[in-house]
Amino acid sequence: MNFAETFKLALAAIWAHKLRSFLTLLGMIIGVTAVVVVVSMIQGFNAYVEDKIANIGANNFTIFRFDFFKDFQNTDTLAAAQRRNKELTLSDYEFLMERKVVIDQLGVQAAPSFAEVKRGAEVLESVPVGGATANIANIQNISVEYGRFFSPNEDEAAARVAFIGRDVADKLFPAGPETAIDGEILIRGLPYRVIGIMEVKGTVLGRAQDNFVTVPLRSYLKQFGPPVRNRWLSFAGTPPSPGLYNDAVEEARNLMRLRRQLKANEPDNFAVITPDAITGMRDRIFGPIFIVAIAVPGIALLVGAIVIMNIMLVSVTERTKEIGIRKAIGARRTDVLKQFLVEAVTLSAIGGALGVLLAWLIGLVISAYIFPTYFSFIAVVLAVGVSGGVGVLAGIFPAWKAARLDPIEALRAD
Repeated sequence: MNFAETFKLALAAIWAHKLRSFLTLLGMIIGVTAVVVVVSMIQGFNAYVEDKIANIGANNFTIFRFDFFKDFQNTDTLAAAQRRNKELTLSDYEFLMERKVVIDQLGVQAAPSFAEVKRGAEVLESVPVGGATANIANIQNISVEYGRFFSPNEDEAAARVAFIGRDVADKLFPAGPETAIDGEILIRGLPYRVIGIMEVKGTVLGRAQDNFVTVPLRSYLKQFGPPVRNRWLSFAGTPPSPGLYNDAVEEARNLMRLRRQLKANEPDNFAVITPDAITGMRDRIFGPIFIVAIAVPGIALLVGAIVIMNIMLVSVTERTKEIGIRKAIGARRTDVLKQFLVEAVTLSAIGGALGVLLAWLIGLVISAYIFPTYFSFIAVVLAVGVSGGVGVLAGIFPAWKAARLDPIEALRAD
């Protein structure tokens, strides 16, 4: 008997017991769905972190007062860092600018203050208003949708110009974002001219990225006051080329240590944050979670395999007389073995296909409301391969048992 005939017999047996076959498939469907969803979420989350959180493509580094990945681990280390680490100042920035060699661009950002922003009768409460030097747009690869970012001359002159996010533009200029350019808004009562709107960024882990106003650093300090705890400064830098990235980071660290007059055995009282630090934190936090997340679907697949094996054993018992008739008319042991083995593998394959389809639908929902998932070819091959392998393993014993039945004893079965 060829494979096509064996496959038809397997499908006929599955169809004859539709409800039982479906219930048998549930464990496999759930397991495969979970595997594909987890793998897709892992790959999507990794890409999401690199694209939106770590900003890998910018090839930049940032100097902060604190190391957010070490100083904030517990209360003791945070308290020690608060005593040890001084605020960054414009004098620190000027010191770095005068002595930098490898570092290409170096800019300053002031942490946003929450302020009232209005235009006419429309009032927006608690909008994050930050300050930055003009080169921050290049350092951080800020994409401008309308207008432009402010110039060095506007920063030097403390000009009242503003670069805003799309959410602010849509709320204050309902006629369309393009009408916001050269429009006037009030920030804490002072007029600013809108000169640019950033390209829509959406949300990062549920937090809106388009609700902000950025003004020239000197304008910001003039209106909001000098840097203090809630208006701390940070420096962002880039190397002249990707190959000199590590050298630029090391130069920034050495210059800051020189500025702070730290001895060789003293720890840094500042932090240089790189994309590797962010992705490293991601791996430390989510690595164990992802391992567990993969293990749980694996258990579901194991349960599914056990269910398939048990159902196939029941099927062998129910179809003993059928097996006897087939052997009596010339079916060999290998024919019976193939029939039941193909039947088990077909059940698993159908479960795997349905699981992949369900995982794809779940991935669409996750992508729409949480973060993008990556429905990869690897995940599909893994799921289908595992389900097929499980089918083989689950079907071997029942098929072997069916093949070894004595035809005379089988024909006597009720």
